[in-house]
Amino acid sequence: MALRLNPYISFDGDARQAMEFYQQVFGGHLDLNPYGSFGTSDHGQADKIMHGMLETDRGFTLMGADTPPGSEHRPGNSMSVSLSGDSADGDTLRGYWEKLSDSGTVTVPLERQMWGDEFGMCEDRFGVTWMVNISPS
Repeated sequence: MALRLNPYISFDGDARQAMEFYQQVFGGHLDLNPYGSFGTSDHGQADKIMHGMLETDRGFTLMGADTPPGSEHRPGNSMSVSLSGDSADGDTLRGYWEKLSDSGTVTVPLERQMWGDEFGMCEDRFGVTWMVNISPS
């Protein structure tokens, strides 16, 4: 297996909805493992996601899970997920942007910036911050 570095996002009980949303955005294969499939059904967690992994045709991997029972969900603003490419993938990146920012909050509109790239930043409806950058080539 090749080494991999990818985001792993914790959710406050809505990991299934979030991971299914990201599959709609990026496509690919989604594997969701609820706590109940591993014999854990304490505290009404059987249907909550213990581990989820989305692998896309473009080579993206995004993992996520509901915060484990007994742990505190602490969303923060110290992490963002960045999507970047050049103008050859511009339409694809703009499509991701449209879906991610829909029902979310745009903090920086996706538009040409002073450094010459198109860049935008948004928080999706699950509170995850995304940055999209499209370089001219």
